Amino acid sequence: MKRNRVNLSGLALVFVLALGSAHQARSADFAGDSEKSGPKTAMKDQKVKKGKADMEKKGFIQDIEKLAIQNDNFRKVVYTATHCQIVLMSLKPQEEIGEETHVPDQFFRVEAGSGVVVLNGVRTDIHAGSAILVPSGAKHNIINTGHEPMKLYTIYSPPNHRDGVIHQTRADAEKDNEHFDGKTTE
Repeated sequence: MKRNRVNLSGLALVFVLALGSAHQARSADFAGDSEKSGPKTAMKDQKVKKGKADMEKKGFIQDIEKLAIQNDNFRKVVYTATHCQIVLMSLKPQEEIGEETHVPDQFFRVEAGSGVVVLNGVRTDIHAGSAILVPSGAKHNIINTGHEPMKLYTIYSPPNHRDGVIHQTRADAEKDNEHFDGKTTE
C-alpha cells in the first residue's frame, strides 16, 4: 500500500501567509475608512492625518560639523525632539566628560581633536571622524588627551537634558543637575 506524502511545512507557510494577509486587510478596515480598500489606503489616511500637525514643525536641518567646530561650550543643547536630542560639546585639552551611566542610548561623533573613549572599562583611541555608540546602562567617559579642544556632538535617545540648556564649563554642568523635563524644541 503506497501512501502520498504531503509537504506540511509548505502548506503551513501558505496558511500563515494567507492568514497574515487577511489580518492586514481587517486591520486596515479598522484603522481607516472602511469604504476605501486595502491596507495601503488606510496607511495613507493615517499619514495625512498625522502629517497636518507635523507640517508645522521645522525640525533640525543644519551643518552639524560646522556647529560642533564653532561651539566653545562644554554642553549646548541645540534641538530636542520627542524621542531624541542633539547636543554640542567641547572638551578643553586634558578635560573629560566624566564617567557616567544613564538610561538613554547615546551616539557621539568627534569632529575635531583626539582623545580616548572608555566604554565599560575598555579604552579606545578616538579622533576626528570617530563615531561612538553607548548603549543604555553602559559606563562611559570621553577624555581629550590632545593639545587642542575636542569638538563633538552627541545624540541622546530619548532626550537627557533640558531643551536649550547651555553649560559653558563642566563645573557649570555639575552644579546644574538638570534633566529633560518633557519639553521639546517645537
